Amino acid sequence: MTPDRQPVLEGALVTLRPSTPEDWDALFAVASDPLVWEVHPAHDRWQEPVFRAYFDAGIASGGALTIVERETGTVIGSSRFDNWEPEADEIEIGWTYLARAYWGGTYNREIKRLMLDHIHRFVRTAVFTIGVENVRSRKAMEKIGGVARPDTVERLMAGEMKPHLIYEIRRA
Repeated sequence: MTPDRQPVLEGALVTLRPSTPEDWDALFAVASDPLVWEVHPAHDRWQEPVFRAYFDAGIASGGALTIVERETGTVIGSSRFDNWEPEADEIEIGWTYLARAYWGGTYNREIKRLMLDHIHRFVRTAVFTIGVENVRSRKAMEKIGGVARPDTVERLMAGEMKPHLIYEIRRA
């Protein structure tokens, strides 16, 4: 069965909903903070032309989700389902960023739990691609049960090929 990559997911803290072109201003307001990308391999994503390409690719992917804080209705970030591999029975969750006020685990844990609970209805394995040097995201992934695969993959980030680890979380 083809995964539903643009659901509306509601938790106690956040709602994830399909991203639209109208989300540009709110998402760029979050993404334009250079510290959001400080340890990310694409450390230049806070710049408008770089983020524009990232945003447009997310919309075109058909799997981008805008993250809204439920209490205030404030857009606090984005995530995405992409790279579905039917033969491997897996899909990638990633491209996630949050406003710094929402860092620290509680929000990310709920976001990933909502996404995993949803997508595991369609695929056995969710994978997450994380830059080897992005220790913050690697620790966050390990906190929610992600297990690193043994090999690394190279991805183009900020004009350079950078090594990434693939983490996976399998359906229970």
